[in-house]
Amino acid sequence: MADRDFDLLPLLDYIEPSSVTYQEWVDVGMALKHEGYSAADWDSWSQSDSRYKEGECFKKWESFQREGLGSITGATITQMAKERGWTPKGNSNGPSHELDWDSTIGDYKIVDKNWVESQEIREPFYWEPGRELLRYLETLFESTDYVGYVTETYPIETDKGIIYKPTAGAYDRTAGELIQALQNAGNDIGAVFGDPKEEAGAWIRFNPVDSKGVKNSNVTEFRYALVESDSMELGKQYALFKELELPIATLVHSGKKSLHAIVKVDARDYQEYRKRVDYIYNICKKNGLDIDTQNRNPSRLSRMPGVTRAGRKQFLIDTNIGKANYEEWYQWIEDLNDDLPDPETLAEEWDNLPELAPELIKGVLRQGHKMLIAGPSKAGKSFALIELSIAIAEGRKWIDWECEQGRVLYVNLELDRPSALHRFKDVYNAMGIAPNNIKNIDIWNLRGKTVPMDKLAPKLIRRSLKKNYQAVIIDPIYKVLTGDENSADQMAHFTNQFDKVATELGCSVIYCHHHSKGSQGGKKSMDRASGSGVFARDPDALIDLVELELTDELIKMRTNKATAKVYQEALQEKALDYYQQHVSLDDLESRAEMQKHFEKAITDIMVKKPYLDKVQAVKKATETSTGWRVEGTLREFAKFPPVNMWFSYPVHSVDQSGVLADIQLEDSTNGKNSPWKKNFEKKETKEDKAKKVETAIAVLDDGTDPVTLDSLIDYFSNEEKSVSEKTIRRWIKNNGKFDIVNKEIVPKNSKNEG
Repeated sequence: MADRDFDLLPLLDYIEPSSVTYQEWVDVGMALKHEGYSAADWDSWSQSDSRYKEGECFKKWESFQREGLGSITGATITQMAKERGWTPKGNSNGPSHELDWDSTIGDYKIVDKNWVESQEIREPFYWEPGRELLRYLETLFESTDYVGYVTETYPIETDKGIIYKPTAGAYDRTAGELIQALQNAGNDIGAVFGDPKEEAGAWIRFNPVDSKGVKNSNVTEFRYALVESDSMELGKQYALFKELELPIATLVHSGKKSLHAIVKVDARDYQEYRKRVDYIYNICKKNGLDIDTQNRNPSRLSRMPGVTRAGRKQFLIDTNIGKANYEEWYQWIEDLNDDLPDPETLAEEWDNLPELAPELIKGVLRQGHKMLIAGPSKAGKSFALIELSIAIAEGRKWIDWECEQGRVLYVNLELDRPSALHRFKDVYNAMGIAPNNIKNIDIWNLRGKTVPMDKLAPKLIRRSLKKNYQAVIIDPIYKVLTGDENSADQMAHFTNQFDKVATELGCSVIYCHHHSKGSQGGKKSMDRASGSGVFARDPDALIDLVELELTDELIKMRTNKATAKVYQEALQEKALDYYQQHVSLDDLESRAEMQKHFEKAITDIMVKKPYLDKVQAVKKATETSTGWRVEGTLREFAKFPPVNMWFSYPVHSVDQSGVLADIQLEDSTNGKNSPWKKNFEKKETKEDKAKKVETAIAVLDDGTDPVTLDSLIDYFSNEEKSVSEKTIRRWIKNNGKFDIVNKEIVPKNSKNEG
């Protein structure tokens, strides 16, 4: 075969001769001739078609005029193969060429053929043809397998003289029947298989067939593949087979210039067979074995041991050499090409340490490292990840930390595309940030198209290699989770995929996960994430969100403060003179006072309406806000103090007031209703109760309706225990700052209760 940059013969495996029209069959022949192949190549491919006629390919070949082939070239075969599922190397969109992650690593150079010494091949001194073939059959076949073999040939005239081509042969007897017949016939193989022509020798099919034909579709089990090279000295072929530890079931001398290695493949189906054979051939080629790629077909013929060919023996050299099976051999090859770095001597690097990776999130995460955000449902984890995407894209602060500006890939596994795009815009608007660098954010929408992480990782890497992302954010990971999340070894394999993405792309990988069930307050931040501890211990930075229990007083105070701000804004915009003359600093802290100023200074209902609408919106947002404490476990940096923040849909904001800092995290053994606290907690003093009633009055005072005894009773009572009017009166009396007038609470200096 002439040297070529691209070999067309493997593509013929994808084109079943029986599936093409006569013209397409002719086109294949013309294309092969145009590209410098031989008529034997065309003939070999054509033989598996029932329409095949001996010698027709060679006669037709002579009628093809190279200069008259026109547009029929190798591209014709390429296109036909593509239409039938072939995918060019480098394009892994085709399912039959989807390589595993590990299959893409390493150059697979195991041996250097120039340094391999030839091994002696000894021809049998005592020639026992029957014994040779018996051993071959017993090694490759089960007794019930149907075996295909050929002893009949037909001559073909070529430029090099007459050659003999095999017919379809026989395929209707089982291995058990053939073995029994051979045992009875002794060394008379011809009595069992028929006498082959001395110049041609004989052939046998190494995979079992269904007794109905000899096409690929007739193969019943894809156990073996043929590996043959006729361009290297036989002793070196033998040595390379051994050096490569190929799982060879039988190794046969062809009687001429090649060895036929029947290699264990044990594929489940034809698709897996092709992948495994491609892998074997690739390894052989990279290590100096120029493999005849025409032998890819599982129905291929190989040389039958125990016969002679032009005076030379076709004999069995050995059986079961190399690794025990394909899986063991594959793992051995991969282990030799693991791409792991060599150990380093610390002394050599001590005075020339490498630079640390730059900080992507200041004091939290370096570029190229991994970060996990863990929290319960409704913590707004997805919103936090979108906020982080925006912060990196714009070079802004995220929660309490500055971010280095860069490009981000947000892998959306949960939302449909319109919802995801709208959510980004909503968060941008709520954060009050102009989208000046929105080009730095790419979104990969995969809802409904997700695959396990070990399959997603190579696809993600392939699409991202030239994008120069600083961060890849995956939301959420449960969509791509593989294995049992409580299994340490399975989760270690799962999280290793994030390492591969980070290493190959040189970017940070950021993802979120949910908390385990139950109270989390009494746990360390790294013990709250659901599943195996691998989740929390694998990333370089763990950001953990725990919800804070907000009291009614706190919610009311925050609502009042927020609405007071709206009234202040209205006065500054619509009644600035009044604001400057009549509003005191104390008034700014009181929603009731600011509402009075608002009503007095702005009388036009149309002017007031947008602010009143805003008051309602602010009240709703504040009342539905949740409080969160952010804690962390960091590998590269010192632990940061807890950060308290609010989540008001759709964004988080750091609590600047400090009111959340005083809230203690509670758990099942430390909650306010825990038995030990009921029995041992310190009882409230008179002063405590007096202070408590004063706080309640401030909370209930909305500036419109007076605070009453009944409202205080409702405030302090609950399903388990009610508070009496007498108790409320006693608390107010002990407080000393209020009077009760007609069951209404008024500050001192008003009339006493009548």
